Amino acid sequence: MVPTSAWNRRAFLQFLAASPLAGPLPEAARRLLRLQDRLITSPGQAVNVLEFEAAARQALPTAHWAYLATGVDDDATIRANRNGYARLQLRSRRLVDVSHVDLSLDLLGQRLDNPIIVCPCGSQRAFHPEGELATARAAKARNHLQILSTVATTSIEDVTAARGAPVWFQLYPPKHWESVRTMLGRAEAAGSPVVVLTVDLNPGSNRETLLKGVAADTRDCTMCHDSSPGGALRRKPMYDGLNTTDDIEDRAEMTWEFVRRLRNATRMKLVIKGIVSREDAALCRKEGVDGIIVSNHGGRADETGRGTIESLPEVVEAVGGAMPVIVDGGIRRGTDIVKALALGATAVGIGRPYLWGLAAFGQPGVERVLELLRAELVLAMQHVGATTLRGIPREAVVGGSGR
Repeated sequence: MVPTSAWNRRAFLQFLAASPLAGPLPEAARRLLRLQDRLITSPGQAVNVLEFEAAARQALPTAHWAYLATGVDDDATIRANRNGYARLQLRSRRLVDVSHVDLSLDLLGQRLDNPIIVCPCGSQRAFHPEGELATARAAKARNHLQILSTVATTSIEDVTAARGAPVWFQLYPPKHWESVRTMLGRAEAAGSPVVVLTVDLNPGSNRETLLKGVAADTRDCTMCHDSSPGGALRRKPMYDGLNTTDDIEDRAEMTWEFVRRLRNATRMKLVIKGIVSREDAALCRKEGVDGIIVSNHGGRADETGRGTIESLPEVVEAVGGAMPVIVDGGIRRGTDIVKALALGATAVGIGRPYLWGLAAFGQPGVERVLELLRAELVLAMQHVGATTLRGIPREAVVGGSGR
């Protein structure tokens, strides 16, 4: 999949090439087309994270790519996540000593090396044989916080060992409360300091791109996909020994009462993922939640047509500094990270970029994605005159929701 800006340039050049009025396409333009069409064959060739997308698409079966790429309905919210950042501009400052940039921060009792968090994604062995283990080793090598999905294809114990440090545990709650308690106890025993309750998929989602990709895939997938009741969860280690008929994709009945029950059932700090409005942010504060992740599941939950960066300011305002606010969805550049931090985010999460790296090259691909984003973040901070995360001023960003 080609980034929109590159596609627009390519379409224009190809239009010129086909136009009888334009004459022969200049060799410089032909070279540009070849550069834009290049497919990286090793992580070190990538000059930005977007170049991993096409490599991942080539590496994956049709249905697996569709699972990674899908949004919901017309995929408008995926585009909105990116467009929200594009509508914001950064204000540069000059003649500031930015020779040393410190990316460290404190987050829910942990001292982190940088604000880029590896977001949870299930079924990572669909993208690479080593799945979550490769991701964890990359997170260890580059010193990033990792959040593990309930429906990971690797156990929390093995991922924690590969990461070399505790990971946060993302929770899709089973319907049976005893199963929930068992999962919480297992995460606590593995050393997880935080449980991340994800609430944006409670009513389900309509992933049309995924459905089309599955229909177009001609492979025999029955060895991996069990269509019997609860069969899909039998390959998920966090469900070992539990009732696999629990339906984690239909929790439309969940209310704040469940949040209270969860809060009282664990020693882990509680973060809620999927908050996008000031009203729900205020309720998080009222209910004593420890943190919020502003997220629309990468555009995979509901088709609001609204990017998370556009939701971020009202959530930040509603919590009033009472808890950290993390944002994910659409982050592809270091400049995106600076925009989010300027608008009040404590840290940011990435999903698809590291999964592109994983699918294309395994652990080295994930490492390169993290390396590129970190380098771009430092450079973007230097250009706005900030040497610490807290030193990024609100005035650094204008336009869009940044006013």
